[in-house]
Amino acid sequence: MVVVRRRSGARTAPSYTQADVEALSAAHNEPRWLRESRLMAWEIYEDLPMPTLKDEEWRRTDYRSIRWDEAEKLIDANGASVDAVPAANLEPLVGEGEGGSMVFVDGKLVRYEFAPALAEQGIIFKDLRTAAAEHEDLVRDHLMTRAVKTTDGKFAALHGALWTHGVFLYVPRGKAAELPFHVVMYNTKPGASLGHVLVVVDDVAQATMQVEYASAPAETHSAYIGATELLVGESGNLTYVALQDWNRETYEFSHQRARIGRDANLDWIVGVMGSRLTKAYLELELDGLGANGRMSGFFFADKNQMFDLDTQQNHNAPLTKSDLLYKGAAKENARTLWQGMIKALPKMQKIDGYQACRNMLLADTARMDAIPGLVIEADDVRCSHAATFGTLEEEPVFYLMSRGIPRPEAELMVIEGFFDELLDRIPFERVKERLQAAVEAKIVG
Repeated sequence: MVVVRRRSGARTAPSYTQADVEALSAAHNEPRWLRESRLMAWEIYEDLPMPTLKDEEWRRTDYRSIRWDEAEKLIDANGASVDAVPAANLEPLVGEGEGGSMVFVDGKLVRYEFAPALAEQGIIFKDLRTAAAEHEDLVRDHLMTRAVKTTDGKFAALHGALWTHGVFLYVPRGKAAELPFHVVMYNTKPGASLGHVLVVVDDVAQATMQVEYASAPAETHSAYIGATELLVGESGNLTYVALQDWNRETYEFSHQRARIGRDANLDWIVGVMGSRLTKAYLELELDGLGANGRMSGFFFADKNQMFDLDTQQNHNAPLTKSDLLYKGAAKENARTLWQGMIKALPKMQKIDGYQACRNMLLADTARMDAIPGLVIEADDVRCSHAATFGTLEEEPVFYLMSRGIPRPEAELMVIEGFFDELLDRIPFERVKERLQAAVEAKIVG
């Protein structure tokens, strides 16, 4: 058990004011509607208390070790350059190129590419602030109105008031983006950043996007307060990959929600490897008849990391299907927590919901918790859940050793095999290879 001793007089909340909100909006000459939206979010933020261990959703996750005097300062993008980003994060997702790419360094857009052929189809791929000015109707209708809302919690409201940068992807009805979109958010300095991802795939449209979050090593605390909104229209199709590898002094608080329309499909893949502490809400709303959502997640915590992943699968229409599989490992003094829930509203018959979290403990000092749940208010459904825990089994290790493979290499192969099922769901081979290397690095320390 790790005991965190808080410094005397340390603040338990950031010290932002309404003036900070107004200054941020004015500095970027934002349109009036966006400024008003921020101020409305600020009012909600001020009315909500900071979460505590007395709140059910937070009672197992103590984030009070964060030093807000270090973590709250909005990162200054002066000197930001794409040269600061590791080359691996900048690699094209596929050999034939990308539909578009954005690279943010310290919240500043430092590289932007967009295939002209996609622009000609009416597809929009822009940084969120530019999109808010140039495509007001689209952004205003979707930004924190249908998916993540400022009323979702203290950090969601703070994000709505002070988001610093973001990306907007819109694929109009009947259009398909054949090449993937690639977004990198990289921080070189400690402090606070508030990134937003808004993806709108209209009816009978299709897209694939990968977003990567990472930061350079630091000795002082940082905070990432983020939001992700995925909106898929009727018969739409979206593949979305999010990979997080913050440095070990970053605390992440994020809300992520997808809404899936009639006969639409979402394949949502999440990887969590970095940060000091991550508290993430990941919610799937199956709104239309025949909607289908698959949620895949892998996480690997070591040293003193704490990951709290809270997933929700809400069946808001009949004949909907959700399938969740999360796999995680922990070693040293790390702790992980997965809380999952499948909900079916009354009269939402013929639904199929499944969730499973598989955990591998690699040290006696690590702790992993998994809490699956079901709330079913219909009587003709198929819903099930599972959570498993295990250690590194000797039988497959012994089998590999009997074939002449040294023990360390045999153990490595077994652990890698545990994650392969999920890594194989990533549609980009070079990204998969990079993640396999990251897992290996965690295993060998």
